[in-house]
Amino acid sequence: MTTETQRFGSAGDLATHPVVSPEQWLEQRKALLKKEKEFTRQKDQLFAECRALPWVKVDKDYIFDTTNGKQTLADLFGDKSQLIVVHFMLGPEWEQGCIGCSFGADHYNGIVVHLEHHDVSFVAVSRAPLPKLEAFKKRMGWRFKWVSSYESDFNYDYHVSFTDEEIAKKEVYYNYEVRPIEIDELAGTSMFYRDSAGNIFHTYSTFARGSELVGGAYGYLDHLPKGRNEMGPGHNLMDWVRHHDRYE
Repeated sequence: MTTETQRFGSAGDLATHPVVSPEQWLEQRKALLKKEKEFTRQKDQLFAECRALPWVKVDKDYIFDTTNGKQTLADLFGDKSQLIVVHFMLGPEWEQGCIGCSFGADHYNGIVVHLEHHDVSFVAVSRAPLPKLEAFKKRMGWRFKWVSSYESDFNYDYHVSFTDEEIAKKEVYYNYEVRPIEIDELAGTSMFYRDSAGNIFHTYSTFARGSELVGGAYGYLDHLPKGRNEMGPGHNLMDWVRHHDRYE
């Protein structure tokens, strides 16, 4: 296969890159497609193993401040059996939310409505007091539910908030290992399931770059106990997705 190296004009462009004929491009694209399909199969297997993880029963009572008053973890489920909790980095003394968490949150308005019509409740949780959360939420134009765990152990128990003592000792437990961390809040995503008897189970948590695998409706569903739950005749999103203004 013959290629030429094209030099582009401005310094802002990629300095050099191979340039080929349409036929040569198609040959290489098909070869890459085989690898992409294999990656998709590997990813499906990985997500299946995520859903197959054993669960941990949640016996502790957690109370959150919400715009509807005090609510328990069970209350956050509403009438759904699955709950996504985004651990949003905004501590009590912080002036504004984490830039990375905010970038992620900019995606939520469009997907939450679909999750909520697919047996999934969605909530962000931060330790900052509720008025601070509401003010930042208004500033950013977000509509998803955001609650405060300020008077709760929730953030500490799920290893996204850290005490001054832990930070001073450089013994912070995050992303399943002890490490030196110099900040009191970090990000993550946790998922829970509630059975018909009302028992709540912690099913999955991911942190750091693991959060890149979730986000987007399918990214979240792939990690929840029921998966994509596409049980209609098409076994795809046509079984359940509607235009967001067409849900009942």
